[in-house]
Amino acid sequence: MNTGLAILLIVVALVAGLVGGFFLSKKYMMDYFKKNPPINEDTLRMLMMQMGQKPSEKKIRQMMASMKVQTEKQNKKK
Repeated sequence: MNTGLAILLIVVALVAGLVGGFFLSKKYMMDYFKKNPPINEDTLRMLMMQMGQKPSEKKIRQMMASMKVQTEKQNKKK
């Protein structure tokens, strides 16, 4: 019985550690992406140039603003 109990406790601790680690890492990544968005103005400008468009500053600002609004909407849903 002691061996069975020990195995059960090990399995429960392993599952609890995996679930806890998942949620902690998810929260860390969400905070990281909020502080450091993966797409900035330079990246957007480079992408537009690669697609053959001439990026104007007004267009870049509009796209950044629309992405920011969309991100805030997604965060409010959660």
